[in-house]
This record gives sequence, C-alpha cells and structure tokens, in this order.
Amino acid sequence: MSGEGAPILTVQDCRGLRVAVIAAQWHEKVMDGLIDGSLRALKEYGVEEPTVLRVPGSFELPVVAKRLADRGYDAVVALGVVIRGGTPHFDYVCEAATMGLTQVSVTTGVPVGFGLLTCDNDEQALDRAGLPGSKEDKGHEATTAALATAALLRGVSGPRR
Repeated sequence: MSGEGAPILTVQDCRGLRVAVIAAQWHEKVMDGLIDGSLRALKEYGVEEPTVLRVPGSFELPVVAKRLADRGYDAVVALGVVIRGGTPHFDYVCEAATMGLTQVSVTTGVPVGFGLLTCDNDEQALDRAGLPGSKEDKGHEATTAALATAALLRGVSGPRR
C-alpha cells in the first residue's frame, strides 16, 4: 500500500497563510473526495478563505500554480487524477504535470502540495480519494504537506514578499 511508512507531520500555526487549491475536472467523484480532504485540512489548520479554482485537467495544473505562486500565495495545492489507459497519454500527462509542479515550487519558493493521483485503474483512484471506504486521503495529505512546508518557510525567512 502506498501510504505505508508515511510520516506524521507536525504542522505549525497556519493562520494568515494565503493558500490556493487547484483541482482538475476529470473523474468527478475522485476529485470531489480530494477537494473535500483538502478543504478539511485547511480548516483544521486555521486557513480561512482559501482560493479554490478548477482547471480542465491535470496537464493544466502547473501553469495555474505558477500564476498563483507569482501572485503572492504562500502555498498552492494541486489536485488531479490520471488513470492509465491503452495509450502513452498517461505517461506524458503524468510526467508533464509532475515536472511542471516541481518547477513551480523550486523556481518560486512556494510550496506546492502534490495531490496528483497516478493510478492504473478507477479502483486505485477511489481508494486514495478520501471517500467513505477509501484507504487513503491524498487531498488531506497533500494539503497538510504544503501547509507544513509553508509554515516552516515562514519561520525561516519571515513573510513572503
């Protein structure tokens, strides 16, 4: 199971952080679970009024993440799901989205929560979506990781300019 060995994160005070959640529109049921998990984490850690935006698909996550990072957000959470099919499309979209989100985070210094599910089938995606009966809640996990990193960076360098 992919969640085995996951750390228990200590999240510092996140009040006052500007956080955006970007979610793809494909696979509505899975995405609804990921978004719910993300919003639950934001509420638990004191983030008020997050920005939530929907993009057509996972391929579009990096360009929107970059724009938000450039606009002063303290953290961005990227949520999407790509399910393997019979063509190389899966490989191209997964690699482009992953590399793009990594580039956004490294070049801007803004943490990007990586909530992109890359699954072989619908069952795997549903099992990670944080829905009733799911084994994992990747929306919550990605958001918690982004918040923990943003809070850490705020403590290291003061507020972002």
